[in-house]
Amino acid sequence: MYRSHNCGELNASHISQEVTLAGWVQKTRNKGFLIWADLRDRYGITQLIFDEARTQKEVFELAATLGREFVIQVKGTVIERESKNPNMATGEIEILVKELTILNASQIPPFTIEDETDGGEDIRMKYRYLDIRRNPVKNSLLFRHKVAMEVRNYLSGQGFIEVETPVLIKSTPEGARDFVVPSRMNEGQFYALPQSPQTFKQLLMVGGMDKYFQIVKCFRDEDLRADRQPEFTQIDCEMAFVEQEDIIQIFEGLTRHLLKELKGIEVGAFPRMTYDEAMKKYGNDKPDIRFGMEFGELNEVAQHKDFGVFNSSELVVGIAVPGGAAYTRKEIDGLIDWVKRPQVGASGMVYVKCEEGGIYKSSVDKFYDQEDLKKWAEATGAKEGDLILVLSGDEFKTRTRLSALRMELATRLGLRKPEEFAPLWVVDFPLLEWDEETERFHAMHHPFTSPKPNDIPLLETEPAKVRANAYDLVLNGNEIGGGSIRIHDKATQQLMFKYLGFTEEQAKAQFGFLMDAFQYGAPPHGGLAFGFDRLVAILGGQETIRDFIAFPKNNSGRDVMIDAPSTIDDAQLKELHIQLK
Repeated sequence: MYRSHNCGELNASHISQEVTLAGWVQKTRNKGFLIWADLRDRYGITQLIFDEARTQKEVFELAATLGREFVIQVKGTVIERESKNPNMATGEIEILVKELTILNASQIPPFTIEDETDGGEDIRMKYRYLDIRRNPVKNSLLFRHKVAMEVRNYLSGQGFIEVETPVLIKSTPEGARDFVVPSRMNEGQFYALPQSPQTFKQLLMVGGMDKYFQIVKCFRDEDLRADRQPEFTQIDCEMAFVEQEDIIQIFEGLTRHLLKELKGIEVGAFPRMTYDEAMKKYGNDKPDIRFGMEFGELNEVAQHKDFGVFNSSELVVGIAVPGGAAYTRKEIDGLIDWVKRPQVGASGMVYVKCEEGGIYKSSVDKFYDQEDLKKWAEATGAKEGDLILVLSGDEFKTRTRLSALRMELATRLGLRKPEEFAPLWVVDFPLLEWDEETERFHAMHHPFTSPKPNDIPLLETEPAKVRANAYDLVLNGNEIGGGSIRIHDKATQQLMFKYLGFTEEQAKAQFGFLMDAFQYGAPPHGGLAFGFDRLVAILGGQETIRDFIAFPKNNSGRDVMIDAPSTIDDAQLKELHIQLK
């Protein structure tokens, strides 16, 4: 037996007990005749004491050789600490060590393994197994486990069954590039890693499973952003004989359950917003509604004067920044520079200070009088002491730019509080979106999303106006889940493929198995998939998902710890019938 207790459970009630502990040496303090060592495991830290007067000589001398991260086992007596530490769970006691065994010595670690470390992100990623010993990462992984358990408990209680689906599948277009795997036994042919289990969960509904879920790895070979991983985890769910409202109720219930069990927060019915409303009010389809700053459209009150920039714009729109009238000119110029960055792309910005006594001071005073600017304030909801910021130009780009500015200002003003949770449903998405590069429509969600029945005739005349039977669950400005009612009959699916530019042969080659299944009594069905990594991070009060993933990859999609991806030898390439240039 390596240990009778862990390093986080001993307290004053254990005084005088003989115990055995094992773990890692956090640090040591040698006073010559007394040596202290902090022993750490997953559960906490316990202080050890080696006393020259009470400890055998060979044990005391061995203790003097201990270094950081040595793995040791000790046997000793729990005694009361003279200098208690109220900040430690074990701070009332220490272990007077009688026996010491070094199980494994350690080199000096490349960074300090403490909550506040001197290691940068690159070095911690390279030695991730050491980083996991730190409380911030360890606790994030423990929290991820708790979320997963609560998900399984809730869904199992709702009659869902967990079914595993294949990881080696065929390549199908789902919006991103596939990772492909060459087949040794089938020369010149490739598997793909699933971007999601979409077609398989639909086939499970055809198979009569009724309620399916899976916490599953998915893979997308796409350009990486700061907080995107090439492999990620979904809570994937599907239900048969349901309509949109049934699905919304089940997964709103799951989200409420997680907030209550993990955060102690009870929330009422989630608000709902159409896609068009979200874009109009917030400039994106996943608005953060923890704070205001809703968009105010200004075309009617700003395009009647001689200011050519506004007059030639498709959209003039602004937001009111609370308390922003106190900003200095330097601070406002800084915001103008911020929206001009290539990442945002605005050519400039107009501002109006709403000062005391109903006085307005603006960067366009020579074009607009006080009565004009008052109407701007009314349109944006600006009050005395606020600052109105206005962008103009192409409608979609201007909304997107103002949305980015709104989020940046909310961060600077401390309005995005991690312990506040504001969920909402966004519904009635467009079924199709136009791609300028390919000059054709693409599915906004995926090819299996059903159109609103009343909108099907518009596919022939105005495809951009067709609404999808789709819904997204948004939490704190992040899409944490999305889904739809699926197409479940062959004729409608063929029609959808037609408008997505598939030939009959292409549709059959890529999705013939699904079309065949629809001919054998496919039930109406739909589902939703949560982004598990993002959900865990938000519930954990963090902006980044990396610390909630045991072994994440960097922004280039590399695992710097194991040095992957890497080359393979010529013999392997020959077996796979692959020749490199």
